[in-house]
Amino acid sequence: MPEPIYTEIVPEKAILVGLITPKQDAERVKEYLDELAFLVDTAGAIPGKRFVQRIEMPDSRTYVGSGKLIEIRDYVKENNIDVAIFDDELSPSQIRNIENELECKILDRNNLILYIFAKRAKTAYAKTQVELAQYQYLLPRLTRMWTHLSKQRGGIGLRGPGEKEIETDRRVIRDRISLLKEKLKTIDKQMATQRGNREGLVRIALVGYTNVGKSTIMNMLSKSNVFAENKLFATLDTTVRKVVIGNLPFLLSDTVGFIRKLPVGLVESFKSTLDEVREADILLHVVDISHPNFEEQICVVKQTLQDIKSSDKQTIIVFNKIDAYRFIEKEEDDLMPATKENLTLEDLQKTWMSKENMPSIFISAKEKQNLEDFKMLLYQKVKEVHIKRYPYDHFLY
Repeated sequence: MPEPIYTEIVPEKAILVGLITPKQDAERVKEYLDELAFLVDTAGAIPGKRFVQRIEMPDSRTYVGSGKLIEIRDYVKENNIDVAIFDDELSPSQIRNIENELECKILDRNNLILYIFAKRAKTAYAKTQVELAQYQYLLPRLTRMWTHLSKQRGGIGLRGPGEKEIETDRRVIRDRISLLKEKLKTIDKQMATQRGNREGLVRIALVGYTNVGKSTIMNMLSKSNVFAENKLFATLDTTVRKVVIGNLPFLLSDTVGFIRKLPVGLVESFKSTLDEVREADILLHVVDISHPNFEEQICVVKQTLQDIKSSDKQTIIVFNKIDAYRFIEKEEDDLMPATKENLTLEDLQKTWMSKENMPSIFISAKEKQNLEDFKMLLYQKVKEVHIKRYPYDHFLY
């Protein structure tokens, strides 16, 4: 009997491209490209060289200027690069023009995120949500998408509808979008009924930037085994668990993480996750305190909550990962004002507890630090909501 043949899957080599403009400085672009590299790694490719150009605005034809495009083209050819990934959404004509010059696969940030969502989706509902978002992304790009995909040998950015036969055209795609929307409406009604049948318990939703530790907190509080990993978008499917602290039960839901420049179609597709947020009594806004740009991530989440009309809900800010927080101690003769990099965790706590008009707590879900204080805070907040809803249940407390 012949020996089985094992084919090694070689990760694709990717380059990253971003722009410094009057709207985003060099430091912010570096942060964006760091995140883009993390997305590429999550997708299973190898993030490599970064190309950054300072420009007034993106070139309408090729995103970057002609000289920078030639520089990128030469590097792609000399280093056998498989895919060039751009940090902003590209128009169909930009993708076509860049591809003609570079002669490799071209992806933008939206396409990459959609691929990761397709890769991560496990349940039929999540797959339906992602498929709808993918078709909505593909529809305006059909003039070139299918011939482009037929030349490719697979890899990131080509999961889901892009792998199907070229029987698709605009009419078929629109029909499919309508069918998926109807399917999601039916599932949304079923899930709304399920939410309505949850015994009238107080409901808490975990929200936050992607990869801040929401699933770890869910596992810690509910003693469950929700999938948690140091990757972006490890959780797509909304998970709801019953939690009891002391003698007080409540429902805790884990939701998909937010991110900068999240495709609008994807946000709309994940309506069920957003409904968990909209209908929650309390939000636990989880923040990775060890991330150098956690304040900007807080702003992204707050803006997303505002967009889905949930910014007025009672919120507890949970600063997670205090075990990973590091600060740079100032020299004694350094007269420069302290920055957040120079603040101790204790100083940071004082700053944020006085800055935010909402309760906050600093924990490490992974190392189980400050968990009893965290549970006590949750107990008090759940109790307040429960007393308002059921004023005659005081015997519980």
